[in-house]
Amino acid sequence: MCKDIMEMEKLERPREKLMRYGPGKLSAPELLAILLRTGTAKRGVLDLAGDLLGEFRQENITNAGFESLKAHPGLGPVKACEIAAAFELGRRFFTGKKCNIYLKPRDVWEELRDIRENKKEHFVAFYLDTRNQEIKRDIVSIGTLNYNLVHPREVFEPAVRNLAAGIILAHNHPSGCLEPSDEDLSLNKRLVQAGKLLGIEVLDHVIVTKEAFASFKQRNLM
Repeated sequence: MCKDIMEMEKLERPREKLMRYGPGKLSAPELLAILLRTGTAKRGVLDLAGDLLGEFRQENITNAGFESLKAHPGLGPVKACEIAAAFELGRRFFTGKKCNIYLKPRDVWEELRDIRENKKEHFVAFYLDTRNQEIKRDIVSIGTLNYNLVHPREVFEPAVRNLAAGIILAHNHPSGCLEPSDEDLSLNKRLVQAGKLLGIEVLDHVIVTKEAFASFKQRNLM
């Protein structure tokens, strides 16, 4: 049977977690679940939130229009309106503002609390200005338990569009192992070379797990 927010143990509920720990401790599906409030007869609210983020991708859902949201199974016009309004309000307040400054791998690890324990590999790019301030963060792709297919075009097209001076790459290892695989090393090499051709420096590549992180730069793998 699906769980809605009211059916969850109290400390599991996203709203209670937010009040107890703050919004920064919640995953993206949990934050979206607070807006949705309830799921459907077949999908719990967290599952519905995950479905939405999977369909639109976590970063792109902020640009999804009312009609696109309404068409998603389980939403309908009321919830679609509420989600579209929330993202529009955020866009009006924060358009043009710079976010975090990334100077150390730990900064990246702290920021990626939403994917550190994910069961699938998530490949993330942080697009930075000349002062290492965040312009934009993208989940470039979502793979399987131990494999993720990433094309340089997917990484650098947003970098060019957003006039980024540098990029920090990151991905989680669901296995908990911090050692880069042969595929990780090969991909990192291709992305660094692509960045050099475009004049956009790849500053680091960070592997994250629940408890720790590993920096390609600190290991002299860049």
